[in-house]
Amino acid sequence: MRHLMRPLDFSVEELDKLFTLAEDIEKNPEKYAHACEGKKLATCFYEPSTRTRLSFEAAMLNLGGNVLGFSDANSSSAAKGESVSDTIRVISCFADICAIRHPKEGAPMVAASHSSIPVINAGDGGHQHPTQTLTDLLTIRAIKGRLGNFTIGLCGDLKFGRTVHSLINALVRYEQIQFVFISPEELTVPDYIIEMLRENNIPFREVRKLEDIMPELDILYMTRVQKERFFNEEDYVRLKDYYILDREKMNDAKPDMIVLHPLPRVNEISVEIDNDPRAVYFRQVQYGVYVRMALLLTLLEIEGKEKENV
Repeated sequence: MRHLMRPLDFSVEELDKLFTLAEDIEKNPEKYAHACEGKKLATCFYEPSTRTRLSFEAAMLNLGGNVLGFSDANSSSAAKGESVSDTIRVISCFADICAIRHPKEGAPMVAASHSSIPVINAGDGGHQHPTQTLTDLLTIRAIKGRLGNFTIGLCGDLKFGRTVHSLINALVRYEQIQFVFISPEELTVPDYIIEMLRENNIPFREVRKLEDIMPELDILYMTRVQKERFFNEEDYVRLKDYYILDREKMNDAKPDMIVLHPLPRVNEISVEIDNDPRAVYFRQVQYGVYVRMALLLTLLEIEGKEKENV
C-alpha cells in the first residue's frame, strides 16, 4: 500500500509513467470508464475547496467508482472533537482510498500512519499540495512538451503558498530550470527553499516588479494573496493587490509564454486576458482531473489490470 504526501514521493521515472497514463486517459477516456467499478473514494475536507475536492470526485466518477465524504469539518465528527487518526480508521472501513485536506501541516501524514487504505494529501496548511503540483507538471509537459529547459516566474504569495513550495521542490529534479521569485518583501519564499536551491546550485533571482521580468519568462505561475493565512487584516488589505497581471504586461511577454494559476483567483489576473491563448489556467483545471484519475489508478494498483482487460 502506498500514500502520496508530497510530490517527491514519486521518482522522476514514476512521474513520467503517471503523466503518460494521464495523457492516455485524456485521449481514450472510454478505455478507463469502468476501471474503478466497485471502488469508493472518501474525500475528507476539513478546509473549504472547490477545484481540488470536485476534481477528485470527478476523477473517481469518470473511472466508474463512487465517492463519499465531507466538505467541511463542522459537518464531520471533528466538530465533536474526533481526532484525525480516529477518523481515518473509521473511513478505512467504508472506502478504498482517501483524499484529505486539512489546515494543520502534517495532518495527512498522521492519517496515513493510522490508515489501512491509501491516503492522498489534498493540501495541508501552507505546507504541501502534491496533487496540484502533479497538475502543474502535467500542464507544463502537455503544453510545452517538456519538463526542463525553461525560466519560470512564480509571482504573489510565495511565503504561504503551498502550491508554490511543492512545485519548486518538484521542478528542481529537472534540468536547466531557472527560477524567478516575484513577491513583496513580506511574502518572499521561505529560507529553507532558498537554502535548498543554493545547496543544489540551482539559479534563482528575487525581484519585486513583475513587469521587469516578463520578457524573460517561459512560464508565469501566478498566485493569490491568501486572506486565510493572514493574522492581520491590515496586512492582507495592503498586499492583496500588489500584483495584477493585465493586457499591458502580457504585451511584453514571449509569444509562447504560458500563464498558470492554481486558482481560485481574486483579482491578480485581469479577466481581460482570459481569452489570450497563453492563459492556460482553465485548461490546467482539466489536466487536474486527468492526473488525479491516473493517480487513483496507480495507488489502487489497477491501471495495469484495466489495460489487460481492454
